[in-house]
Amino acid sequence: MKAIQATTEEQLNDAFKIRKKVFVDEQHVDVAEEIDEYENDSIHFVLYDDQKAVAAGRFRVVEGKGKVERICVLPSYRGKGAGKMIMDAIHSYASGMDIKVLKLNAQTHAIPFYEKLGYQVVSSEFLDAGIPHKTMEKEV
Repeated sequence: MKAIQATTEEQLNDAFKIRKKVFVDEQHVDVAEEIDEYENDSIHFVLYDDQKAVAAGRFRVVEGKGKVERICVLPSYRGKGAGKMIMDAIHSYASGMDIKVLKLNAQTHAIPFYEKLGYQVVSSEFLDAGIPHKTMEKEV
């Protein structure tokens, strides 16, 4: 498996397809909320297993912090390192920038995954798209 920065329309569409399968189809997030006004301001990443897109995520800078967003993995690839690979690609990209803190809003069930990557909870629980989340940060 290999994570790449999405630089073509096809790769970007692959990222959107994964996000729609996970967030819209599986978690019932409204597609209008999932595909938002920040798409053009974000750097998108896709993880491929051979030619098949299996995970995605995006990154942007918000108020001087790197914001990791929309991390998702197809169900059949969960628990096999796909999430870590997409996060590693984003971390690698962010390391080339003058950013001291990475931030993300984690679904509460995913907090242990992000803690293993060095993130710490910095907020109380809140709902995003009807799903419980907590903000997490990591110093870089």
